[in-house]
Amino acid sequence: MDIVRCASCDGYGWTSDDIEGDQDCDWCGGVGYAYRGADGVDRRIPAADLDGLSEQLEQLEHERLRALGYSGGAKQPWEQPVRQTPGRKRLHPGLDEPTATE
Repeated sequence: MDIVRCASCDGYGWTSDDIEGDQDCDWCGGVGYAYRGADGVDRRIPAADLDGLSEQLEQLEHERLRALGYSGGAKQPWEQPVRQTPGRKRLHPGLDEPTATE
């Protein structure tokens, strides 16, 4: 059997909606991955199998995060676009370079 990303939760292991909120995925049981048999049917991975599959599941999760754009490295706060002030370039905390508008 192959291990594939859960079709219901897309590997997250949980689902969310406005009525019931966040909850473990019913298909994969919160694992994010499922067995796919030769017949093409996905089945939940039994809890007893998880210890033996931990490295393979970790690798699949690593690949999923890379596909989402996660690089594995943290950015310093002054390197994060969400923390940038429009019209200013932040080089380092406390060391701003004045722009032409100032």
